[in-house]
Amino acid sequence: MPKSLFDEPSEQFDSLDELIDDMMNMDDDPLADAGTNVVICRGNPEAKLMIVGEAPGPQENIQGKPFVGRSGQLLDQILESVGFDTEEDVFISNSVFRMPPGEGGKNFRKPTNDEIEHYKPYLLEIIRLVDPAIMLLTGNVATQSLLGLTGITKLRGQWHDWNGRRVMPSFHPASLLRNPSRKPGSPKSLMWQDIQEVRRVYDSLVMG
Repeated sequence: MPKSLFDEPSEQFDSLDELIDDMMNMDDDPLADAGTNVVICRGNPEAKLMIVGEAPGPQENIQGKPFVGRSGQLLDQILESVGFDTEEDVFISNSVFRMPPGEGGKNFRKPTNDEIEHYKPYLLEIIRLVDPAIMLLTGNVATQSLLGLTGITKLRGQWHDWNGRRVMPSFHPASLLRNPSRKPGSPKSLMWQDIQEVRRVYDSLVMG
């Protein structure tokens, strides 16, 4: 397994900016030779709702921010549909911080288990520094990284208590783009239920 900066528990950072500076200079991570950029976060680091994605795609790699392609535009629409301001109320990050290069003509691929494990300590340190009350894990990679679980269709919509935080897995917006049906039981309709539940718990925990 690749060595992590956080093999020693004492190796923690004093601020998010310090951590980001360190991450932007990573050169020993498993995707360092892939020729892709480090993509860490966007949104408000003071927010109490954190969204965790999977890995950057082509647009994210170009712009240096997570969720800025079609999936990100849909995510913003989903958040705004229940009254979240995506600049003020939400902090968005990833589980893997470089785009895994594609194979067989594809732009990018799913991260490997080793890649997910290598970047996990960085995600944990981001969470510690941002200190959200609620986290929405979008897709299997984010759910595997934080909860050690996969099978998003069964896991979605269920709350988990994780280190004093309320954590819910749900679909990645990319899966909604692949399946645009709004029929009852479709990913889009279930994601709508999930985000309404996130809003309800947010209001009780943060606004209450």
